[in-house]
Amino acid sequence: MPRTSRLIISDEKAVYHVMSRTALDGFPLKDVEKDFMLNLIKRFSALYFTEILTFCLMANHFHLLVKMIPENRFTDKEIQERFVVFYADERVFTGGLIPSLREKLSSLSEFVREIKVGFARYYNKRHHRRGYFWGDRFKSVIVDKGETLVNCLAYIDLNPLRAGIVSRPEEYRWNSLGYIFYGFRHHWFKGVCLHPLPAVQTSLLL
Repeated sequence: MPRTSRLIISDEKAVYHVMSRTALDGFPLKDVEKDFMLNLIKRFSALYFTEILTFCLMANHFHLLVKMIPENRFTDKEIQERFVVFYADERVFTGGLIPSLREKLSSLSEFVREIKVGFARYYNKRHHRRGYFWGDRFKSVIVDKGETLVNCLAYIDLNPLRAGIVSRPEEYRWNSLGYIFYGFRHHWFKGVCLHPLPAVQTSLLL
């Protein structure tokens, strides 16, 4: 059966609730794996033209609420600056890359794909295994502003509370509330993510 096309808004800013689940049984994402994934999100959100509004990394799935910036909203200079910072000496920037980078760096699918592929490679190497790590393609839903957005923010941050892992959502170190309000005080990330994720929103308003 052919895949259903995603509903994507390409010519204006749009917010998406992204969710993806592992294909493995049980709860394979332990503390160290979730720290690594959080670092991946941080790195790629500095390359792609996206804003992370909230996130939650659970033991067998993750949620992201992301705002994607369309390709007509950033300049060639901004593309070059992000490319050079991200790749450093690994890749050489040329002007001919700009058209493809403009399309890629505004793409929700490419952003999530890089996170998932990067994590799967890390996990398989760490656990000496081969094969798929993630299940079906990630799910994404466009989220409107206002009450719908606020409800989605709360839904994502309340995941560990509903799972019975913590008594308050800010006690969980792999969601936005825990990262912002408790992470630095308890030194949870130990050098993995010492600074707030780029564009993490501390307000519920766009």
